[in-house]
Amino acid sequence: MTTALRLEKITPDNVDSAIALKVRADQEHLVAPVVKSLAEAYAYGDTAWPRLILDGDRPVGFLMAFFDIPFGGGESDLRSGLWRLNVAAGEQGHGCGRFAVESVAAEIRRRGGTALTTTWHPGEDGPERFYLRLGFRPTGEMSGGQRVGVLDLGRAGSAARSRTTP
Repeated sequence: MTTALRLEKITPDNVDSAIALKVRADQEHLVAPVVKSLAEAYAYGDTAWPRLILDGDRPVGFLMAFFDIPFGGGESDLRSGLWRLNVAAGEQGHGCGRFAVESVAAEIRRRGGTALTTTWHPGEDGPERFYLRLGFRPTGEMSGGQRVGVLDLGRAGSAARSRTTP
């Protein structure tokens, strides 16, 4: 079990480590590579929040969150959530994904939000069980061929507990 998980901003010093992170080969069709996420973060700099996940000083994952974007219905439906989650192939099952969700939840709460939205590839090979175990519930919506789920951050005992993140 990992014990020293933390988030770090993407900088010139760690960008190569972030880009080098790879999910398992059988998961590559489920999530875009980190390099695409970083390009999107550059293009959507006002809303994207890319972070390297470290266990001590060792890169183990990457997340990108989004804040207050029009989702589907336009300006009246602003949402915040987890845009991308890449956990390195050898690091899965050690709490990194849970830590990522909790960290994004804490940042959304810090910004005054009460719900965390994410999407996932539907199907047996997708991460749906992971998200459902954390308390996400499907909304019935689809976005870009992915199932939309939401985690209520106002519920006591949810997976998303407050943490301080950069």
